[in-house]
Amino acid sequence: MSAEVSVQQPASRPRARLFLMMLLQLFIWGAWFPLIFGYLPTLGFSPIEQSWILNAFPVAAIAGLFFSNQFADRNFAAERFLSFSHLVGGLSMFGLTMTTDFWPFLILMWVHCLFYVPTISITNSIAFAHMKDPASEFGPIRMGGTLGWILAAWPFAFILVDWAAVRAAEPDGLIELIGTALGSGLTGDALRAATPWTFRVAGFTSLALALYALFLPHTPARKAVSESMDKLAWLEAAKLLRHPFILMLWIVTLADSFVHNAFFNWAAVFFASEAVGIPGNWIMPVMSIGQVAEIVTMIVLGTVLKKLGWRVTMMVGVLGYALRFAVFAWFPEATIFIVLVNLVHGICYAFFFATVYIFVDAYFPADVRSSAQGLFNVMILGVGALIANSICPWLLQTVYTVDGITDFKSMFIIPMTISILAALLLAFGFRPPSDVIQSDA
Repeated sequence: MSAEVSVQQPASRPRARLFLMMLLQLFIWGAWFPLIFGYLPTLGFSPIEQSWILNAFPVAAIAGLFFSNQFADRNFAAERFLSFSHLVGGLSMFGLTMTTDFWPFLILMWVHCLFYVPTISITNSIAFAHMKDPASEFGPIRMGGTLGWILAAWPFAFILVDWAAVRAAEPDGLIELIGTALGSGLTGDALRAATPWTFRVAGFTSLALALYALFLPHTPARKAVSESMDKLAWLEAAKLLRHPFILMLWIVTLADSFVHNAFFNWAAVFFASEAVGIPGNWIMPVMSIGQVAEIVTMIVLGTVLKKLGWRVTMMVGVLGYALRFAVFAWFPEATIFIVLVNLVHGICYAFFFATVYIFVDAYFPADVRSSAQGLFNVMILGVGALIANSICPWLLQTVYTVDGITDFKSMFIIPMTISILAALLLAFGFRPPSDVIQSDA
């Protein structure tokens, strides 16, 4: 069946189609992820129940790294697996719009994540399989994913709008109508009732990608590698943790992943709070500012690495989180600062997480490089998020909220402090060998 579809594909390199694939892939995640952290408490779910739902994604990420990704790679044509996974994932997203009960919501979210998360690596596999020069081609194609996340945010500037208030204002002309709509964001119960639109948009996009995947270039199943070879690669990669600077980087990666996910856990609630007062329809666009900055930062990352080196570049990325949480803690009523400080997200992501991936590629031997990336992905996509999603709802709703009033300042000091400590660990504990520094930085 896959061969029939692949015959229709042109022989030229399908950059545009791969770019669109990446755009749709990250559009799905970006459509529902930012607002779910503020949505779950409004459904009456306890902090523990929220953690069970939120941890579907990191658990699926960990499972994917060790099991489902390899299973999919070796048993199915990649574009077929991508299509089926997004069909199931899209239907589960639509299911989430139909329930506010805990158990159905939990099951549907786990189904979605268990099918969606493996497709992150599958889309990478499809892209790499159809490039002649991955070093120069992957960056621009992967940029489609960042653009997809940004584009996912902006429809909600018009979806999460109090249209009754807009009509009552009787705007004169299209420009005034748009301005009135953008200034009439939903709040409170109305915002809660409209938030399932995030799942509808994600579900529709997922089904669209399920169809689109059938027209992607045929990517056959990978040749199987023996299980013993796989275990050996993982073991050899893990052995490199005996080097203090690698172990230190692994620990800092865990800390930074926690801080990164703490931001997503708390941002929507904080932005909508009385102190900040960002309307519901602007929360996702404000959060997407970070991805806009990420595009620019990724462009200059190579130059920055050459000038600053591994350690200082990573420290700047980690300290970006400290700066953002410091602004949140001490200037909550300065809305313009709250909005603009999200620009540092691009610095945080590119200067730390992207740099970690580049460093692993430069330092680890080629035969264990993929497993080494997996070791760090366990921290970035799995364990760090798992810890944050388990602790952050409890901190927000139980520890730092009393009589309906949240002490955001004390809460934000926690990730700010962790970021500063992580930067100090890099400063004094991360000393990569000179040959790696000279060859890539």
